[in-house]
Amino acid sequence: MAKTVKMADIAKEVGVSVVTVSKALTGQKGVSEAMRSRIIKLADEMGYVQPAAASKSEDKGRNIGIIIHDKHFTKYNSFYMQMYQLLSSELGSQGDFAMLEIITHDMEKDLIAPKVIKEKKVQALILQGEFSSEYCDYIKGIMGDLPVLYLDFADESGRDVSVISDSFYGSYYMTNYLFEHGHKDIAFVGSPLITTSITDRYLGYVKSMMEHGVPVRPDWQIEDRDKTTGIIFEPDKLPLPLELPTAFVCNCDLTAGVLIRRLEKEGYSIPEDFSVVGYDNYIYPGACDVEITTYEVDIPVMVQNAVGYMNALLKGESVKTGMHIVTGNLVEKSSVKALS
Repeated sequence: MAKTVKMADIAKEVGVSVVTVSKALTGQKGVSEAMRSRIIKLADEMGYVQPAAASKSEDKGRNIGIIIHDKHFTKYNSFYMQMYQLLSSELGSQGDFAMLEIITHDMEKDLIAPKVIKEKKVQALILQGEFSSEYCDYIKGIMGDLPVLYLDFADESGRDVSVISDSFYGSYYMTNYLFEHGHKDIAFVGSPLITTSITDRYLGYVKSMMEHGVPVRPDWQIEDRDKTTGIIFEPDKLPLPLELPTAFVCNCDLTAGVLIRRLEKEGYSIPEDFSVVGYDNYIYPGACDVEITTYEVDIPVMVQNAVGYMNALLKGESVKTGMHIVTGNLVEKSSVKALS
């Protein structure tokens, strides 16, 4: 069976971002005509097919609200902005409008509704990133019968549609990768229960450790963020155990970058002294001087699926509720050294 060509495949061939490819293929501004022609020509040659949901929508000009927690917009953390830009582009390509609103910690804690909902400006809502279950229930209550979809985190009730990456097995594969390179003393860097994705990634790490017969040490489960705000620590605030492992599984590339900078401040080098793996395959340029081996999240497919499900919900069509998991792939870079 022939492999489905994705925008990410075209972006890799051209050497540009997925957002640039999306803009070029959907006729949006921000791309030179020379680059647009090159991308369109390559897309035709590779056999790229525009998703049906994005190109044949019957209802145009709808306002789709997108809310993101402000904890996802801290220094160096633009993974969610990249996802939002692609989501906005995908919606725009079918004639709809993305209306972004940032939700603060106080808004979430005090159950304050986004303006786009209070002012009845949207026909549907996408919650991108993690929110508390209390806030999600509150939002669903005031949205009434209007469609609500979760992107990159799961609806705990299972009654709504969630599009997520394969956090559990992604982290499991990354931990197995370290075992394959001779490591047994492996720590996990992340704060379980802060988000469902971090919890799933921790459990994937635990599964690999158990299958290899290696006990999980409590002191090697390293917290990476403030438990109240959810904001990732700066390097000098990241705690390190007294006895260090040989390798670290990090819940995201941003945390991996923070860890690497902390270890470098202590006089260590990566991967000569320690091996580090991450998750996402995205880190802000300049945030880390080491290319991190990681599990790549397939953002384009997640976005395309989310838009497709939202279109179906808006049309009143039946969509399977619960989690819709999008798999990724391991990307080898230069942050892991095999033990002899």
